[in-house]
Amino acid sequence: MGTIDTTKPNLDSTFNERKAFDETKAGVKGLVDAGVEKIPSLFHHQPDKYEIANNTSNVIPVIDLDDIDNKDPSIHQGIVEKVKEACETLGFFQVVNHGIPLSVLEELNDGVKRFYEQDTEAKKSFYTRDMQRSFIYNSNVDIYSSPALNWKDSFGCNLAPPDTLKPEEFPVVCRDILLRYGKHMMNLGTLLFELLSEALGLNPNHLKDMDCAEGLIALCHYYPPCPEPELTVGTTKHSDNDFLTVLLQDHIGGLQVLYDDKWIDITPVSGALIVNVGDLLQASFMHTYVYISINYY
Repeated sequence: MGTIDTTKPNLDSTFNERKAFDETKAGVKGLVDAGVEKIPSLFHHQPDKYEIANNTSNVIPVIDLDDIDNKDPSIHQGIVEKVKEACETLGFFQVVNHGIPLSVLEELNDGVKRFYEQDTEAKKSFYTRDMQRSFIYNSNVDIYSSPALNWKDSFGCNLAPPDTLKPEEFPVVCRDILLRYGKHMMNLGTLLFELLSEALGLNPNHLKDMDCAEGLIALCHYYPPCPEPELTVGTTKHSDNDFLTVLLQDHIGGLQVLYDDKWIDITPVSGALIVNVGDLLQASFMHTYVYISINYY
């Protein structure tokens, strides 16, 4: 962990261009605000080799958690079985009736939008590549190593455990909702780890006892309008190097999962959250179980 040294010699012929873009501290949003009509070649990506699957609206399961505390054990077990099947096949599923009010989800989206749509000068003090900062805003965390840049800006912050939390360093425009969302998410995360433990045939507290539910990092991305979307992507293909990702997708959508060498669209469901098994959870049980951590956009 530490500050990325951008002063070291770099054989990449685009290093100076990357550094100049980085030093504006304006991100991709700054390019759009400046009225760019042609995106810089730094953002040009090679065409993807995978096809987009047809008729995939029902492929990603939607699991209703409303009856999770039902006294009928068969109902609880039915939910566990749905989680198990989703983790063993796609590694993705959506949850509804998860306990987080729709108003909180909407306010989080609004708070993130408020931050990114401020003037550049209002955001510059938060722009950093110092991984020790409690609130990290920048564009393309791998700007000095990736073959091509993504058309997005991002910020991240620790929301748990408590000793890592420094809310006074968060932007005022989204501070309160980040903290409120974090409290709700810790409760949901605990429930999900209990379900995952049961799906593995273990005690419900097994993953919690491994401290899987101790930390929480919020990553919030912003994808500005792109004048040449056919040349770039918002996020390159990847899997998550964590235990579990819970993703809030807005109404615009765009999230895709790679399954059987085809991209599957995850259609937005109002009030739903998307759950993704991360690499660390897969690695923890890879010798015994078959939970899948899958690539996605």
